[in-house]
Amino acid sequence: MAESDLVRTKGTTPVRRRPSAGFVTFYSVFPGFGAFAPHPRRNHAESRLMIATSTTTSRGSGPRIGIVGAGPGGLATAMLLAHAGADVTIHEAQPIIGGRTRRITMGDFAFDTGPTFFMMPWVLEEIFSAVGRRLQDHADLHRLDPMYRLMIGRPDADPLTIDATQDVDRMAATLDAIEPGDGAAFRRFMRDNRRKLELMTPILRKPIRSLFDLATWDAMKVAPTLKPWQSVHGNLSTYFRNEHVRLALSFQSKYLGMSPFECPGLFSILPFIEYEYGVWHPRGGCNALMDAMAEVFVELGGRIHTADPVAGIEFDGRRATGLRTASGLHHYDEVVVNADATWAMKNLVPAPLRRKWTDARIDSKKYSCSTFMLYLGIDGEVDLPHHTIYTSTRYTENLADIGAGRLTEDASTYVHNPSRIDPSLAPKNASSLYVLVPTPNDAAGPDWNEAGPTYREATLDRLGDVFGIEDIRRRICVEKMVTPADWRNERINLGATFNLAHGLDQMLHRRPQHRLEDVDGVWLVGGGTHPGSGLPVIFLSSQITADLLCRERGLDAPTAWSPPDGASSIPRPEAVSV
Repeated sequence: MAESDLVRTKGTTPVRRRPSAGFVTFYSVFPGFGAFAPHPRRNHAESRLMIATSTTTSRGSGPRIGIVGAGPGGLATAMLLAHAGADVTIHEAQPIIGGRTRRITMGDFAFDTGPTFFMMPWVLEEIFSAVGRRLQDHADLHRLDPMYRLMIGRPDADPLTIDATQDVDRMAATLDAIEPGDGAAFRRFMRDNRRKLELMTPILRKPIRSLFDLATWDAMKVAPTLKPWQSVHGNLSTYFRNEHVRLALSFQSKYLGMSPFECPGLFSILPFIEYEYGVWHPRGGCNALMDAMAEVFVELGGRIHTADPVAGIEFDGRRATGLRTASGLHHYDEVVVNADATWAMKNLVPAPLRRKWTDARIDSKKYSCSTFMLYLGIDGEVDLPHHTIYTSTRYTENLADIGAGRLTEDASTYVHNPSRIDPSLAPKNASSLYVLVPTPNDAAGPDWNEAGPTYREATLDRLGDVFGIEDIRRRICVEKMVTPADWRNERINLGATFNLAHGLDQMLHRRPQHRLEDVDGVWLVGGGTHPGSGLPVIFLSSQITADLLCRERGLDAPTAWSPPDGASSIPRPEAVSV
């Protein structure tokens, strides 16, 4: 790699400049050939303490802002604030950036840590556009078709297999073959949710600080579509007769760490968003998007301290004045917290300053499930699509077990097999497999020191018996196991990987605010605040937080959002066949 490909300042880590890539570049898939051209692997194991400011960009002369965490929300907010003229520094506890969206590297195998589905790419495109950049110059996105394979467990038969596609005619025909009439219902579902999302978008885009923020014409227009008495499953039951079809369009509630029988019906927009706008794979994984944002942030004059966990927020009275980190005391005019929200409130803000968000109130909240993870480098190729979701033959019991803190023997399981189309993630003739099993969070779950090895064996059995991966134990080259206890040790409250649950009693103004109550100069961004969890929604959160902070400080706010005409800014080329 040439020195010109790096941004380097003496004593700091070089930042690789990504080659320019046309937005949504697609390669044809032929037998024996990968979908993506190979590219040099990035050695993330060589992380240093600091990623330097670009030598070509001067630091901002505006307010000094410290950000806790280089996850997607922290990086996006940092980009917007740096472009607005603030002097921004991020402190990240991990040795590499990305938070739960960071990269795991084991030898020549690479994995996303958390998110693997990327949807609504135009939201991130808006952030790049707001700072004078183009996402297409920093990331290479590929739309998948089929989006994923569903394997719906049945007690007395093999799993029902559905290859989910954006082709509405094909999808309707698939559903009609399962239950006559459910194809027409799917078209009606898409039409109704297209309107619902259109009406909800202004609410998702704005801070909701109290009921007064809901006393608007936008809120009144959307209210009749929400039907708060319905769960996602209940909402789908008004469209589809077949229970398997309902499950195929409701499992997405697990993106929020919730059961479809408890998740509010308004989240029927989640499957709609998949079918309307697609599921995308960024070349290199979702972690590559974090690298892209970090690169732009550095170019804008920002700094990132890695392996620098924050021990506390410094206050003068109720006013935040800086951060105490492993590298020392840092003085800031404003602090933005991108750490797990409830963990951060309990551990970074002194209890006497928190009148609303007391420890007791935080502990009384409802939290999402957690996940048991296996990251497996496998010898040989694996004959599975990019995404495969298996739902338990005891699906409702599996959901009940998660809520009650029990483990299910036949558990729903998700397998990500990205190296099938992205050879940058595994050596030749090998596969990188990401395996996720939803589990109870660490509040009342099992002792994972005892349960972990047993659950690993059960999961490997399922990969062979259900997913058809032959002789998997012998083929494992590298392996990493992560349990809810490990997530908890990563400063995630209760190991609840999807943050606070998304019930109506914990949404909108009932969620922690972007500007943290009771103190001055502390702001929140990420899945723990409005609008909630998931990469696109976290990017919306970053836009809200950055806008509020810029207005507070008299900075040039990011370009204001205006209602788009659908997703017309995103091309829809031929998808990668998986």
